[in-house]
Amino acid sequence: MTLLIILFCVFAAVALMVILGQRFGKPMEAEQQQKYSKILWVVVLIAIVGAIIREML
Repeated sequence: MTLLIILFCVFAAVALMVILGQRFGKPMEAEQQQKYSKILWVVVLIAIVGAIIREML
C-alpha cells in the first residue's frame, strides 16, 4: 500500500510539473539552448565518471 501511495505522489508531481511547464514556460532562445547543450555534455560526463568511481569503491 505504501508503494502505491509513493507512486501516486510521484505521478502527481510529474503531472503538475508538465501542466505548469506548459502554462508558464517560455521557449528558449537558440543561443541559450546551445550554451546549455555544451554544459550538459560536461555534466553528464562527470556524473557517469562519478557513478563508475562510486561503484568501484
